[in-house]
Amino acid sequence: MRSEHLLIFFAVAAATWWAAVYFWPRLLLSVFKRALLVKGFGEGPVPVNTLYTQPEAAFADPLRAPSSGSRLMSVGVNRDTLLTVGWLDLSRGPQVLHVPDMDGRYYSVQFTDPYRNTNFAYIGRRTTGTDAGEYLITGPGWAGNVPPGMRHIASPRRSALVIGRVLVSGGDDLRAAYTLSRQLRLTPQV
Repeated sequence: MRSEHLLIFFAVAAATWWAAVYFWPRLLLSVFKRALLVKGFGEGPVPVNTLYTQPEAAFADPLRAPSSGSRLMSVGVNRDTLLTVGWLDLSRGPQVLHVPDMDGRYYSVQFTDPYRNTNFAYIGRRTTGTDAGEYLITGPGWAGNVPPGMRHIASPRRSALVIGRVLVSGGDDLRAAYTLSRQLRLTPQV
Protein backbone atom coordinates (compact mmCIF):
# COMPACT_ATOMS: atom_id res chain seq x y z
CA MET A 1 0.00 0.00 0.00
CA ARG A 2 2.85 2.41 0.72
CA SER A 3 4.47 1.98 -2.68
CA GLU A 4 1.15 2.85 -4.33
CA HIS A 5 1.00 6.10 -2.35
CA LEU A 6 4.58 6.95 -3.30
CA LEU A 7 3.85 6.21 -6.95
CA ILE A 8 0.79 8.48 -6.87
CA PHE A 9 2.73 11.18 -5.02
CA PHE A 10 5.59 11.17 -7.55
CA ALA A 11 3.18 11.13 -10.49
CA VAL A 12 1.32 14.15 -9.10
CA ALA A 13 4.60 15.93 -8.28
CA ALA A 14 5.94 15.32 -11.80
CA ALA A 15 2.71 16.54 -13.40
CA THR A 16 2.70 19.64 -11.19
CA TRP A 17 6.34 20.38 -11.99
CA TRP A 18 5.71 19.99 -15.75
CA ALA A 19 2.61 22.23 -15.62
CA ALA A 20 4.49 24.91 -13.67
CA VAL A 21 7.45 24.89 -16.06
CA TYR A 22 5.21 24.92 -19.12
CA PHE A 23 2.53 27.40 -18.06
CA TRP A 24 4.33 29.81 -15.68
CA PRO A 25 6.07 31.92 -18.38
CA ARG A 26 2.83 32.15 -20.37
CA LEU A 27 0.92 33.18 -17.27
CA LEU A 28 3.44 35.89 -16.39
CA LEU A 29 3.48 37.28 -19.92
CA SER A 30 -0.31 37.31 -20.13
CA VAL A 31 -0.42 39.24 -16.84
CA PHE A 32 2.23 41.65 -18.17
CA LYS A 33 0.34 42.07 -21.47
CA ARG A 34 -2.90 42.83 -19.66
CA ALA A 35 -1.17 45.27 -17.32
CA LEU A 36 0.54 47.02 -20.23
CA LEU A 37 -2.51 47.26 -22.48
CA VAL A 38 -5.01 48.08 -19.73
CA LYS A 39 -3.07 49.95 -17.01
CA GLY A 40 0.01 51.18 -18.82
CA PHE A 41 2.68 53.06 -16.90
CA GLY A 42 0.20 55.13 -14.96
CA GLU A 43 -0.65 57.53 -17.75
CA GLY A 44 -3.28 55.23 -19.20
CA PRO A 45 -3.25 52.15 -21.39
CA VAL A 46 -0.53 51.63 -23.98
CA PRO A 47 -2.22 50.96 -27.33
CA VAL A 48 -1.17 47.95 -29.39
CA ASN A 49 1.57 48.69 -31.95
CA THR A 50 2.92 51.71 -30.09
CA LEU A 51 5.94 52.14 -27.87
CA TYR A 52 5.83 53.81 -24.49
CA THR A 53 8.84 55.13 -22.58
CA GLN A 54 8.75 55.26 -18.80
CA PRO A 55 8.36 58.80 -17.46
CA GLU A 56 11.54 60.68 -16.62
CA ALA A 57 10.33 61.23 -13.06
CA ALA A 58 9.86 57.50 -12.50
CA PHE A 59 13.43 56.86 -13.60
CA ALA A 60 14.76 59.69 -11.44
CA ASP A 61 13.07 58.23 -8.36
CA PRO A 62 12.79 54.45 -8.99
CA LEU A 63 11.95 53.56 -5.38
CA ARG A 64 8.69 55.50 -5.35
CA ALA A 65 5.78 54.02 -7.29
CA PRO A 66 3.95 56.27 -9.77
CA SER A 67 1.08 58.22 -8.23
CA SER A 68 -1.44 56.41 -10.43
CA GLY A 69 -0.80 53.14 -8.64
CA SER A 70 0.62 51.34 -11.69
CA ARG A 71 2.66 48.36 -10.60
CA LEU A 72 4.62 48.07 -13.86
CA MET A 73 7.27 50.51 -12.73
CA SER A 74 7.68 49.00 -9.28
CA VAL A 75 8.38 45.45 -10.47
CA GLY A 76 12.12 46.01 -10.43
CA VAL A 77 14.61 48.77 -9.88
CA ASN A 78 16.61 49.71 -12.94
CA ARG A 79 19.09 52.47 -12.28
CA ASP A 80 20.98 52.66 -15.56
CA THR A 81 18.60 52.27 -18.52
CA LEU A 82 15.32 53.88 -19.48
CA LEU A 83 12.65 51.34 -20.33
CA THR A 84 10.49 51.48 -23.47
CA VAL A 85 7.84 48.81 -24.01
CA GLY A 86 5.17 47.88 -26.52
CA TRP A 87 3.00 45.01 -27.66
CA LEU A 88 2.89 44.18 -31.36
CA ASP A 89 -0.10 42.73 -33.19
CA LEU A 90 1.32 41.76 -36.57
CA SER A 91 -1.98 40.31 -37.81
CA ARG A 92 -2.77 43.86 -38.92
CA GLY A 93 0.33 43.90 -41.12
CA PRO A 94 4.03 44.59 -40.73
CA GLN A 95 5.34 47.34 -38.48
CA VAL A 96 8.40 49.52 -38.99
CA LEU A 97 10.64 50.29 -36.03
CA HIS A 98 12.59 53.52 -36.31
CA VAL A 99 15.77 53.75 -34.25
CA PRO A 100 17.50 57.16 -34.00
CA ASP A 101 21.25 57.65 -34.23
CA MET A 102 22.43 56.69 -30.76
CA ASP A 103 25.89 58.20 -31.38
CA GLY A 104 27.79 55.36 -29.69
CA ARG A 105 25.41 55.10 -26.70
CA TYR A 106 24.47 51.64 -25.44
CA TYR A 107 20.89 50.67 -26.22
CA SER A 108 18.99 47.49 -26.97
CA VAL A 109 15.58 46.55 -28.31
CA GLN A 110 14.56 42.95 -27.68
CA PHE A 111 11.70 41.12 -29.33
CA THR A 112 10.08 38.37 -27.28
CA ASP A 113 7.74 35.59 -28.37
CA PRO A 114 5.07 35.84 -25.65
CA TYR A 115 3.95 32.24 -25.97
CA ARG A 116 7.34 30.64 -25.59
CA ASN A 117 8.96 33.39 -23.51
CA THR A 118 11.95 33.39 -25.84
CA ASN A 119 13.72 36.29 -27.50
CA PHE A 120 13.83 36.02 -31.28
CA ALA A 121 15.65 39.22 -32.24
CA TYR A 122 17.78 42.02 -30.84
CA ILE A 123 18.62 45.45 -32.17
CA GLY A 124 21.28 47.42 -30.36
CA ARG A 125 24.82 48.57 -30.00
CA ARG A 126 26.22 45.04 -29.83
CA THR A 127 24.19 43.54 -32.68
CA THR A 128 23.42 46.28 -35.19
CA GLY A 129 25.52 49.27 -34.11
CA THR A 130 24.37 52.71 -33.05
CA ASP A 131 23.52 54.33 -36.39
CA ALA A 132 19.94 55.29 -37.17
CA GLY A 133 17.96 52.52 -38.82
CA GLU A 134 14.59 51.22 -39.97
CA TYR A 135 13.52 47.65 -39.22
CA LEU A 136 10.57 45.87 -40.86
CA ILE A 137 8.89 43.53 -38.38
CA THR A 138 6.67 40.89 -39.98
CA GLY A 139 4.51 38.07 -38.71
CA PRO A 140 4.50 34.45 -39.84
CA GLY A 141 3.49 33.81 -43.43
CA TRP A 142 4.28 37.35 -44.58
CA ALA A 143 5.11 37.44 -48.27
CA GLY A 144 6.45 40.72 -49.47
CA ASN A 145 9.56 42.66 -50.27
CA VAL A 146 11.65 44.43 -47.69
CA PRO A 147 12.04 48.05 -48.79
CA PRO A 148 15.58 49.17 -49.61
CA GLY A 149 17.52 50.39 -46.59
CA MET A 150 15.44 48.40 -44.08
CA ARG A 151 16.44 45.30 -42.18
CA HIS A 152 13.94 42.48 -41.76
CA ILE A 153 12.88 40.92 -38.45
CA ALA A 154 10.59 37.91 -38.79
CA SER A 155 8.43 37.21 -35.76
CA PRO A 156 7.49 33.57 -35.16
CA ARG A 157 4.04 34.71 -33.95
CA ARG A 158 1.58 37.49 -34.71
CA SER A 159 2.07 38.88 -31.20
CA ALA A 160 5.38 40.09 -29.86
CA LEU A 161 6.57 41.94 -26.80
CA VAL A 162 9.07 44.74 -27.47
CA ILE A 163 11.38 45.91 -24.69
CA GLY A 164 13.81 48.74 -25.35
CA ARG A 165 16.51 50.09 -23.07
CA VAL A 166 18.65 53.21 -23.44
CA LEU A 167 21.64 53.77 -21.16
CA VAL A 168 21.63 56.77 -18.83
CA SER A 169 25.22 57.64 -17.88
CA GLY A 170 24.30 59.90 -14.97
CA GLY A 171 21.88 62.50 -13.70
CA ASP A 172 23.01 65.10 -16.23
CA ASP A 173 22.48 62.57 -19.06
CA LEU A 174 18.85 61.72 -18.23
CA ARG A 175 17.30 64.35 -20.53
CA ALA A 176 19.40 63.27 -23.56
CA ALA A 177 18.71 59.56 -22.95
CA TYR A 178 14.99 60.24 -22.51
CA THR A 179 14.89 62.20 -25.78
CA LEU A 180 16.53 59.29 -27.60
CA SER A 181 14.19 56.76 -25.97
CA ARG A 182 11.16 58.72 -27.13
CA GLN A 183 12.50 58.59 -30.70
CA LEU A 184 12.15 54.79 -30.81
CA ARG A 185 8.93 54.62 -32.85
CA LEU A 186 6.65 52.04 -34.43
CA THR A 187 4.62 52.82 -37.54
CA PRO A 188 2.61 50.57 -39.83
CA GLN A 189 4.28 49.67 -43.11
CA VAL A 190 2.73 51.65 -45.93
